[in-house]
Amino acid sequence: MLSLYYYPGNASLLPHMMLREIGAEFELRLVDRGQNAQKSHEYLKLNPSGRIPVLIDGDLVLFETAAVALHLADKFPEADLAPAVGTAERAEFYKWIIRLTNTPQVEYRAWFYPHEHVTDEAAAPTVKQAANERLNRMFDVISEQLGDRTWLLGERFSAADLFLFMLIRWGRGLPRPPRSIPNLNALAERVLARPAVQKALEAEGIKAPIF
Repeated sequence: MLSLYYYPGNASLLPHMMLREIGAEFELRLVDRGQNAQKSHEYLKLNPSGRIPVLIDGDLVLFETAAVALHLADKFPEADLAPAVGTAERAEFYKWIIRLTNTPQVEYRAWFYPHEHVTDEAAAPTVKQAANERLNRMFDVISEQLGDRTWLLGERFSAADLFLFMLIRWGRGLPRPPRSIPNLNALAERVLARPAVQKALEAEGIKAPIF
């Protein structure tokens, strides 16, 4: 059985939503951040960086959100969460997964934890402000590229849309949240309407306002 180490609303939400979409049998294992469990000796043996998620698949112990997402898409091709390998669509899918993990996902770290980026705590507010400005620009560019398409890959839903949904959700506390951009809000609403996504949110105890 697959096991997903998670904490509600964290980056584990992406593979959790994917597992619900896939319909695979899996076990959720809570990593209690309130007790700093992600830094425990036991968890660090799974992920030395002390971050969430970790996916256990037999003998495979896999961390890094994008890597987990790509593995699940490959392991369960029948779920159609990614285009066929070797196609131009698949290359576009890779582009979005790598871009989302390397741009907004990383930038949120500076927004939520600015103290990690300074040696003088007094500079933390400046780091946070700069992160907000960069996130605004990133989401503007994503919005421009999405345009009036239904999904990031056009008319084809994929795990990249689940990823973007999670990142839109994370921005609900920004001065200008991503949901305020009409086409990003519309995509997030379409993702939210999916039964598998509803089940994942319910299992994690995530209640409205979702994003």
